[in-house]
Amino acid sequence: MEEIIKTLSDWVWSDYFIYLCLLAGLYFSVRTGFLQITAIKEMLRLLFGKKSSDRGISPFQAFALAISGRVGTGNIIGVATAIALGGPGAIFWMWVIAFLGAASAFAESTLAQIYKEEKDGQYLGGPAFYIMKGLGVKWYAMVFAITTLVSTWLLLPGIQSNSISNAITNVSGIGFYSILGFEVNLVGLFIVFLLMLIIFGGVKRLSKVAEIIVPFMAGAYILMALIICGINYQAIPDVFGLIFSAAFNQEAMFSGVFGMAIAWGVKRGIYSNEAGQGTAPHAAAAAAVKHPAQQGLVQAFSVYVDTMFICTMTGLMILFTGQYNVRNPDFAENPQINEYVVQHIDGSYDYTAFTQLAVSQHFSSFGETFIAVSLFFFAFTTIMAYYYYAETNLNFILGKRNNKLFLRILQLIFLVMVYIGTVHTADMAWAIGDIGVGLMAWVNFIAILLLSRIVFKVWKDYQRQKKEGHEDPIFVAKNLGIKNAETWKDINERLRSEDELEDVRNQTN
Repeated sequence: MEEIIKTLSDWVWSDYFIYLCLLAGLYFSVRTGFLQITAIKEMLRLLFGKKSSDRGISPFQAFALAISGRVGTGNIIGVATAIALGGPGAIFWMWVIAFLGAASAFAESTLAQIYKEEKDGQYLGGPAFYIMKGLGVKWYAMVFAITTLVSTWLLLPGIQSNSISNAITNVSGIGFYSILGFEVNLVGLFIVFLLMLIIFGGVKRLSKVAEIIVPFMAGAYILMALIICGINYQAIPDVFGLIFSAAFNQEAMFSGVFGMAIAWGVKRGIYSNEAGQGTAPHAAAAAAVKHPAQQGLVQAFSVYVDTMFICTMTGLMILFTGQYNVRNPDFAENPQINEYVVQHIDGSYDYTAFTQLAVSQHFSSFGETFIAVSLFFFAFTTIMAYYYYAETNLNFILGKRNNKLFLRILQLIFLVMVYIGTVHTADMAWAIGDIGVGLMAWVNFIAILLLSRIVFKVWKDYQRQKKEGHEDPIFVAKNLGIKNAETWKDINERLRSEDELEDVRNQTN
């Protein structure tokens, strides 16, 4: 079974897919004028300047919900994986995919806003919606919906719950106990109990919980990383030199792993920030904004928060302290050669321990506990986001049918899969999750490239209105020749009733 899963993962994450991710990000960056640089000020203004409405969550809440999906074990264990399998140079390629991926995130989130729907008084949407409405290909939309449902419902939650369970067990010793003759994982039961209190509350409660937890968890983790960076400030030039040297001169430093640095940097970068993967647009569609580009900009900024800040801090901590090994990519096929091309720590430690060991170097009294707590918050909020994505795609598959039975089945099986993840091995959980991430990204990248014309048209409309002096541009789909954006007709009517369209542009250049 492990061989089958590894083979499937290699097929999904082929070199062609790596090139697709990089080239798609470059394409959207060039065509939007590198908005990830030129629109930073606007991103910040939008992020903190809006409130939620009765039908949608605020841009900040959607940002927090998206970050809760993006920030997870990828920021702690994912970075360590990239270093272990691709060397320090993999961090550079994580930066590259984050920079380019910000433009891809803008594209997918803008599309999610354009083609969102209103159901039961709340907005919802995502790739399945813009594939069906924008491309007009229902079967392709259904493929994405089913793929995402299976991935976020069955494949991905296990990575997060497994990481929480391992971290807590390592620190506290709490693990499996025999209850009525059955071996049960107490940490797994605790995670399931907390989720039960949240997922039955709907997207509003979910977003409010994420809005409170995400800034706290990210701030605490970054603060710890900054302290360690401050302690090691004299080594900063050397560490960045190592990253750049390893990224461009792998043949000299880590013979044979240059391609692995690119592959694992891109692979773990996408896993961490989810740019182009197709999950974050679900949260983006739920936001209440006046123009789709506004939420696209907010989501692009979340990629920076995830990779440029949090992942970088993790990488620096590991490299500062030298708590890592770099595996030889040829070892699996030829056990006669050395297992590591670089070895700084005992080979009994795998990549899951790199960050924990790094923090413990400076804070031996509570380093392991701190990482366990951080990992709990990161992973738990990611699980919440996965549930929201699964529910959204179930609604798409069911269409207008409002079958509460299917929803209840989804909720119960989701909780079961979260628990099962706590009893799986880490390698198996990550391998299965990689398949889910890759399949969603394949389908979504192709879709946003085919719909790129719509993205650029909407971005130009937003820029035009900003140049005309309108602080909050308003989106009128018919003026841009965009069809199947019925929800925006209702939004425009509400704005018009509030006299917010009187001085606004009804014609485009």
